[in-house]
Amino acid sequence: MKYVDYYKVLGVERDATLADIKKAYRKLAHKYHPDMSKGTASEEKFKEISVAYSTLKDPEKRAAYDELGRHRPGEDFVPPHQWQEHFQDGTSNFADVDLADILAAFAAAQHPERRGRSQSATRGPDYEVPVSVTLEQIYSGAETEISVSVPEYDARGLLHQVPKTFRVRIPKGATDGQRLRLPEKGGSGLRGGKAGDLYIVMKIQPHKLYRVSGDDLYIDLPLAPWEAALGASVQVPTLGGPVEMTIPPGTTSGRKLRLGKRGLPSASGAHGDQYVVVRIEVPKTLTTRERELFTELAGASAFKPWAQLHARG
Repeated sequence: MKYVDYYKVLGVERDATLADIKKAYRKLAHKYHPDMSKGTASEEKFKEISVAYSTLKDPEKRAAYDELGRHRPGEDFVPPHQWQEHFQDGTSNFADVDLADILAAFAAAQHPERRGRSQSATRGPDYEVPVSVTLEQIYSGAETEISVSVPEYDARGLLHQVPKTFRVRIPKGATDGQRLRLPEKGGSGLRGGKAGDLYIVMKIQPHKLYRVSGDDLYIDLPLAPWEAALGASVQVPTLGGPVEMTIPPGTTSGRKLRLGKRGLPSASGAHGDQYVVVRIEVPKTLTTRERELFTELAGASAFKPWAQLHARG
């Protein structure tokens, strides 16, 4: 589990009053609210501020948090031994548990007589899960099965890791970092509250052939020297299937050739382009006949590109 210094997040001292905490929260929430400040960083900061406030404004959660002592922000730590009796059989792995969740569960477990009487239904927490997707999947759209482990509360308000499997649809034209929302598939609620949402964050896998730049794709095309010099017709792979491409005579290494609308689809339905980058390669071994032909070409040709270095010097 990662330690988060909630006092530092809100910019207050550890002996701050509830009024101080509320004042600091209002100021920061106004600054970083999604309606006031755009961008992923602001959104994450707003979430962090909200979690810190929800913990420190609650006397039971704050007391449980203070019991943890002080640690460096982001430091890995395991809750004190006396906490572990409240979580499964005392052998739980806390690596994937949010600090806020474990504080809420521990505070509730410390006061069992209050559960079910004065407390109202509480919606479960939302969770984000990264899922790797391939270029092939986002090119055509595809279904995939994901398995995740989600922290859930049981009937006593104790926290457990519960494995779940979902089948999700990867939309055509999805982008790296795009989130898919699965309503009420997140953490379970307390006292009859609705489950939270599960967000699937798509991460595009590196491809062995293609490089991605926005909606465009780049692929290296190795050519033999004579194909580049004389021109050729070659098959080039694309995500939509191989296409025949004409290589103009005199093509040089590094030249980019464009295949229109063979890139990735966008949300609007348009397609990017695929660029073929020429790489001229020479054979590493030669047959006797090939050596004879290259020797004959070397003697007959006046083409000596290295001579340009002397002319420029």
